[in-house]
Amino acid sequence: MTPSSIRLACSSVAELRTLCATRLESAPSSRVFDNRLEPPRSDYDLNPGRGAEGGLVTPRAAAVLVPIVARPEGLSVILIQRPETMAAHAGQISFPGGKVDANDASPVETALREAEEEIGLARTHVELLGFLDCYQVGSGFRIVPVVGLVTPPFTLKLDTREVTEAFEVPFASLMDSGNHQKRSRDMKGTTQWFYAMPYEDRFIWGATANMIRNLFERLIA
Repeated sequence: MTPSSIRLACSSVAELRTLCATRLESAPSSRVFDNRLEPPRSDYDLNPGRGAEGGLVTPRAAAVLVPIVARPEGLSVILIQRPETMAAHAGQISFPGGKVDANDASPVETALREAEEEIGLARTHVELLGFLDCYQVGSGFRIVPVVGLVTPPFTLKLDTREVTEAFEVPFASLMDSGNHQKRSRDMKGTTQWFYAMPYEDRFIWGATANMIRNLFERLIA
């Protein structure tokens, strides 16, 4: 931990439930369905004055599950690796999730359904803890991050068309600001800044890292 870093003191399920109950949103943001309203967070949080690639993009509603696992040895977070063959966000690390379908009753239904379809995580193992801020990615999706507590034992079954691997990262590592890096890349002649959270041989960055940062800022408040 660097001298200036901040760590979230939360090591038990009881502490996590209490923090989430008081510091997360109790309902999904309506902004995910109202394109007239700006989302509170986006890919451009660290790049003021920039907008979505290619000009105006009509956002499409989506939801992801932020699955915090209650392991006996400590809390952890499930993340997935996307295949390099995907049309959007190829090869990136993300949360299970996808676009809101017409038959989905709510973003919660979307997040739980996608987790079942992509990694075989049964919704009976997931306890809803709350919601993060609505988040928009440059590719046009406006996302509701649904935070859930996952109770073992469970067995994952990956849909290899959408997921090459599912793995867990210690919650404490993600909730340590010393592991939240600000990096940049050249994109169409301009410098774009983003959050990155390397862990072992994994490189968590972009929208996923920004959502994790949102969770940290909410809980540490």
